[in-house]
Amino acid sequence: MVTYPVNWYENRLGDVCKYVNGTALEEYFSNYGNRRVISLGNYSEEGKYIDDGNRINLNQKTQSFLLFKDDLSMVLNDKGNGRLVGKVLFIDENDKYIFNQRSLRIVPEKNKVAPLFLYHLINSGIFRDGLKPHIQGNTQVYINPPAVMSIPIYLPSLQEQQTIASVLSDFDEHIDNLSELIEKKKAIRDGALEDLVSGRIRLDGFNGEWINVKLSDFAQINPSSVLPEVFKYVDLESVKGITLMGWRDERKETAPSRAKRLAQFDDIFFQTVRPYQRNNYLFELSDEDVVFSTGYAQLRTKNDARFLFLLLRQDDFVNEVLDNCTGTSYPAINPSKLSDIKIYVPIDKNEQQAIAEVLTAMDEEIESLKIEKEKMIQIKEGAMDDLLTGRVRLKV
Repeated sequence: MVTYPVNWYENRLGDVCKYVNGTALEEYFSNYGNRRVISLGNYSEEGKYIDDGNRINLNQKTQSFLLFKDDLSMVLNDKGNGRLVGKVLFIDENDKYIFNQRSLRIVPEKNKVAPLFLYHLINSGIFRDGLKPHIQGNTQVYINPPAVMSIPIYLPSLQEQQTIASVLSDFDEHIDNLSELIEKKKAIRDGALEDLVSGRIRLDGFNGEWINVKLSDFAQINPSSVLPEVFKYVDLESVKGITLMGWRDERKETAPSRAKRLAQFDDIFFQTVRPYQRNNYLFELSDEDVVFSTGYAQLRTKNDARFLFLLLRQDDFVNEVLDNCTGTSYPAINPSKLSDIKIYVPIDKNEQQAIAEVLTAMDEEIESLKIEKEKMIQIKEGAMDDLLTGRVRLKV
């Protein structure tokens, strides 16, 4: 149980703000609308606005649901786990957003509560503990505004609220900057992937020939089949932190079917069902006996495996695969068709390796930034627990 400082006063959320329910406004949505919409799909778990491109016109009906600077917008409904329900967005400028049904406009009374402090508080685990008993429903979960307004909150002085909000917003700004940097680095990496793996741009020191070959001339392709019952499903983490759907023979028996599909270092698992998802894996684990099942083909090459792995994710190759798929809901490519796809590759294995090293270095930089971002999120969460409960006080 949280023990608050003696000069923090208990209130109900409804004591420090007013609210307005949203209503259905979908009939006013327009590609040429002059305001952004806030609906269920526009909230993130971090309390950030997700722009899905929906726009709405300002008119006599919708202007009643216009949001203003320092308002909060709360999502009232969610599906499944309900992690979004009760999250709020902070409105940072006037006349930009209109809130739709399943959203609640919260108007803080600024003589009682600092809007930005209230934003951080409502999105914290502290407030969520008070919100959980009021969440109703199963598949579709929801909260009722009067119940939300009855939730107790503890507030320090306005000056201390503002100081706390400023510190937490600094964390948010740093996290947002890291997110933007990660996206920029991804865009640069994606451009480099298309240029280097296609040969459109050559690395310094290489001028050897590139040739068109069938994929089967560059790598051995083993098709998948249904596994016998002796194989048990396990999850393994690939080098890039992606879940690899692998299978392990619990009996550890040596059987021809198992040996044929047993993964080796630098094997590539190519997703043959819905390949547009690009859930391909370069196998780098060597301490587990793993074989592959339906939905994947196993590629093994004497060339540079990492270069091939990157080539298989290139737009031109994926589009060629999709052109050779059959089926609609679950488009899939037959291994024989996959084998016949032409690829353009450098003859010199050293050039293959050099290209892979450049792109891998970019991936490692992106991964490092992701780790930094996750650490900063964890630090911020700890700071929220300390600052929003008064366990740590700031000079004001």
